[in-house]
Amino acid sequence: MSGHSKWATTKRQKAVVDAKRSSIFTKLSNLISIAARKGGDPDTNFSLRMAIDKARSFSMPKDNIERAIKRGTGELGGAAIEELTYEGIGPAKSQFIIKSVTDNKNRSAAEVRHLFSKYGGSLGAVAWNFDKKGVIMISDLGLKIEDLELELIDAGADDIKIEEEGVTIFTKMEDLQKVKQFLDAKNIASESADIEYAAKEEICATGEERETLEKFIEELDNNEDISDYYHNISNI
Repeated sequence: MSGHSKWATTKRQKAVVDAKRSSIFTKLSNLISIAARKGGDPDTNFSLRMAIDKARSFSMPKDNIERAIKRGTGELGGAAIEELTYEGIGPAKSQFIIKSVTDNKNRSAAEVRHLFSKYGGSLGAVAWNFDKKGVIMISDLGLKIEDLELELIDAGADDIKIEEEGVTIFTKMEDLQKVKQFLDAKNIASESADIEYAAKEEICATGEERETLEKFIEELDNNEDISDYYHNISNI
């Protein structure tokens, strides 16, 4: 299956935590609040459980998580939060899909548009080159995933990618919960589990292009309104 390694993105985001912890926690809180609108119990709300698991992987305090849940269920006040998606052409004719969770959609749209423009790109339709997939990442390097391959396929795994950093499992969107539950039953911890956009066709950036792309991505990571992003660059 095509699709750049998500491990590089995850490493970058976790590195940002040390430098800008409050910014990352704001993003994670907003994700939890959005998910909690469907119910505040992670045992019955799989989206909320995934958001909480992601927050815990970044060492987000329990109090912050509980406050974000209450905000989503309406137990706490505060500005309404919206989830938005932007598409655009980035540096070196790259394609990006950007997810924003924000309490001010006008600010979010202006900032995303400015970032694309700053690096020679623009907003524009690119979703045609992406498929939505369930993506589960496992960082246990000692795991013998080959021994579980047939069971994983029976549970709903479409593809299993073994990389230097760990294992990535791809599923159809509707099978993500079932595969995650299978792994949980085997006591296999996941680095992350989420619905993501995987590129059908990719490009390879040159050295100079990579430098510009990395600066662009760094600004995406640093923007509190941007919760995640997906691209079609194979070597970033």
